[in-house]
Amino acid sequence: MSARQALLRMQSDGLIVLPPSTRQHANNVPKNPAFTPASDPREQITGSRHDLKSLRLDLVVRRSDMLLWRELIARYHYLGYTPLTGARMHYLIYDGDRLLGAIGFGASAWKLAPRDRFIGWTPAQREHNLHLVVNNARFLLLPWVHVKYLASSVLALAARRMQQDWIERHNYRPVLLETFVDHRLYPGTCYKASNWTYVGDTQGRGKLDRHTLRDKPIKAIFLYPLAKDFRTQLTAI
Repeated sequence: MSARQALLRMQSDGLIVLPPSTRQHANNVPKNPAFTPASDPREQITGSRHDLKSLRLDLVVRRSDMLLWRELIARYHYLGYTPLTGARMHYLIYDGDRLLGAIGFGASAWKLAPRDRFIGWTPAQREHNLHLVVNNARFLLLPWVHVKYLASSVLALAARRMQQDWIERHNYRPVLLETFVDHRLYPGTCYKASNWTYVGDTQGRGKLDRHTLRDKPIKAIFLYPLAKDFRTQLTAI
């Protein structure tokens, strides 16, 4: 998937011309997982974060957990399920044996003007160090979970947990997180409460748009440094 995205990006930049696809378009579209009782609505969970005594993130390793993660995202996340590209990490969110949601991290956006200004790197520095920026691509608390301050607590826990997991799985430590919040649907309150920084908005263009169509929803861009010297690391070559 990552290689395919890179080739499409090179074509959109006019660097190469790909041959016509010999496969049916439908075969290139990820199929949504079938819904099973594992993701059926449960009893309402309410209260405050302090009422949860065993909040944790379970790193998805087993195939069964990956299937559950996909199913939850497909069934309840407004963006649905698409495979995360590049280096990635998936977690299921639990309190004891109660499933609360899912969160996932993947490759960052190739170019993002407000983010790039915030970092202050050159195109060459971005190309060299982009892997050190990780995108919080999906974050879901299940519809029957209504716990005050839970979302910000999960984000804080995930920011701490994923750094070590990333080293163990991908052999390097990321230094900056990014995410996008759809203005039309969410104000980004949980990210603000977790000390993520709003740096601007997207232009409403897809990653591979070369015609400035701006046919995508404009989204707020939030960033969260994972290291005090993140700018120094991201601008080093």
